[in-house]
Amino acid sequence: MSAISDHHSRPAFELLPGGNVASCSWRWFCGSCAARPILTDALPSACRVCGVCGFGLLLQAAADEAPGPESPFLVVDASFAVQAVSKPAESFLGITEQRAVNRHVTELLIPADCSSGASADLALAISIAARGDGPAITARVSRASTFGERVRARISPCGPPPAALIVLS
Repeated sequence: MSAISDHHSRPAFELLPGGNVASCSWRWFCGSCAARPILTDALPSACRVCGVCGFGLLLQAAADEAPGPESPFLVVDASFAVQAVSKPAESFLGITEQRAVNRHVTELLIPADCSSGASADLALAISIAARGDGPAITARVSRASTFGERVRARISPCGPPPAALIVLS
């Protein structure tokens, strides 16, 4: 029973269980505008709304994976539903965040090489990241509405709650 109670008393967000936790530094960022909060210590839940845009929730990612203000990115949950889209990603994808939220990620992004079996790899990468597990994975994707245009996507864990962060470049 103590193992069960210890499991539930841990923080809800633990990205890299095991040996890598001590060597990884974390960074908070806004899920809408990617702004970083002034306070970088543990944020109380009341302070989770971005102080810059007033719209997005603050999320945490590994410092080297957190997007910058100009980075197009999406946040996708474990059911593959889009939960947030940055302003640069809205422009790139040609859809507003309001229209993108709760849509399946494949309605917006598809693997660039669908015929090579890469779709299973992309789904697996998103699934692992959305659980809060594993390292960042790089993939090639295309907008679902176009053919031929390929972009690099960096898929890594973020949260809380645990989700997949997809940064496009």
